[in-house]
Amino acid sequence: QVQLVESGGGLVQDGGSLRLSCAASRRTGSMYAMGWFRQAPGKEREFVAGISWSGGTTDYTDSVKGRFTISRDNAKNTVYLQMNDLKPEDTAVYYCAADRHSAASSRRANDYDYWGQGTQVTVSS
Repeated sequence: QVQLVESGGGLVQDGGSLRLSCAASRRTGSMYAMGWFRQAPGKEREFVAGISWSGGTTDYTDSVKGRFTISRDNAKNTVYLQMNDLKPEDTAVYYCAADRHSAASSRRANDYDYWGQGTQVTVSS
């Protein structure tokens, strides 16, 4: 069992930046592909970004390309999501997730085995 704990959310103005962190509870987290998802009120959970276990391959949904950067530090069992030029439409609860079956990240939430509790990101206009 891997526990994931997100941190770094908060309230920021339009155009601001935040850095989310996701810490895995144990070493095996470094072998998992990781993803960030978000869910806004009244909407389905959506894929934001993913990273392979090695960190060599990343993937982003179109709406965040050029603004968000996913990275990982396997020595610290931590995945990051740097979010720049935030917009009100980025407001959501952000979740990190781990896929223990694949080295490459997936855009499908059902492919992930472990989830964090989520962290709220609110962007004011």
